[in-house]
Amino acid sequence: MTTLIHVVSVGVGPLAGGDAVSGRIVGALAAAGVPVTTRVFVDEDEAALESALAAPGGLSIVIAGPGGSAGDVVRRVLARATGTRLALNERMLAALEDAYRRIDRPLPRRADRLALLPQGSVLWLIEGGEPAWTIETERGAFVVLPRGADAALDAVIAEHVVPLARARVSARGAIAVRTLKTAGVPVADLEERLADWLGQEGDVSVTVVPVEGEAWVRLRARGATPADAAERLEAAEASIATALGGDLYGRDADTLETAVGALLRAHGLVLAVAESCTGGLVGHRLTGIAGSSAWFERGVVAYSNDAKMELLGVPEPVLRAHGAVSAETAEAMVRGICATARTPCGLSITGIAGPDGGTPAKPVGTVFIGAAAGDRVVTRRFRFIGDRASVKWQSSSMALDMLRRMLGGVPP
Repeated sequence: MTTLIHVVSVGVGPLAGGDAVSGRIVGALAAAGVPVTTRVFVDEDEAALESALAAPGGLSIVIAGPGGSAGDVVRRVLARATGTRLALNERMLAALEDAYRRIDRPLPRRADRLALLPQGSVLWLIEGGEPAWTIETERGAFVVLPRGADAALDAVIAEHVVPLARARVSARGAIAVRTLKTAGVPVADLEERLADWLGQEGDVSVTVVPVEGEAWVRLRARGATPADAAERLEAAEASIATALGGDLYGRDADTLETAVGALLRAHGLVLAVAESCTGGLVGHRLTGIAGSSAWFERGVVAYSNDAKMELLGVPEPVLRAHGAVSAETAEAMVRGICATARTPCGLSITGIAGPDGGTPAKPVGTVFIGAAAGDRVVTRRFRFIGDRASVKWQSSSMALDMLRRMLGGVPP
């Protein structure tokens, strides 16, 4: 079956100069022997963009910079198309800050939204400009390029877009994609472990993708037939999964909350959570799973010190001596929720999500997490980077990962 390649310009038509980038893309692909199925222009409308995207298994090359409403439309549509959530991409934020610094201007207020990308996106840096980015799933591959006519963008088209398109229409045919998901481990650590696979030419390509609070390993196998590609993928996955060890929590559509839920169910355990700075986010993620009532008992949002004392039994002397954001308070919170709910497992989170409230000793992003499983209670201090929503999400992910490791016997 022929792979469909669509080039879609968002928010600007050919009469307004929107033809330049798409024309260069079509020309570069034609020179490489890769036919473009369609080339269209759509308004800044989500329904129109969804209709213009390639069919499942195809490649959609979308032209729209991250700024303005066109960028917002593209990010939302591609998050839905790939079944992912929008999350702050620190590399995109840093690149945008650098681009504004080059023109001696600060990044505009509320510009964090410009760095929101579907989880699993990979950045292609463009010197002196806004980055391009791509995301590839079983649904298909998507590339987002900024408008512009400089040589740096041409280099990205030649170095990244053309090889990606070639691979998808290769006569060798079928492509199989797998995403292995890890949490609680730095990207650099994974890259060191997977050095023998990264950057290697062959039938299976491997990349490490930083995701908010996690790191994903993307495997892409080519073969003459779907069965051949699947066989190559399975062989590579087995070796890489061994290298990832206990840091691996799932594959493809798996999430940390589904992994924790499966462990609780397997062990016949029940969980309760006590949250402060995350405001119920852990409970929200867990109760989003069908059947979670079998292993999730309750969640308490204890935001103020009074609430921590009244609802969780946190001793006032602990709060007075160590503060609400401390290991001692996190431990008292998790012990309190387990005692109140009469559950063997518990989680607690207390921290400073920002943008205000930080101190030199406890800057914004400082979070303490407590986890209990049976007689064992563990607390850890984290320092997360990002805006308020990002700190809350990372906090919830690390709490779930701490419990996952305790239940699975994996060292933290």
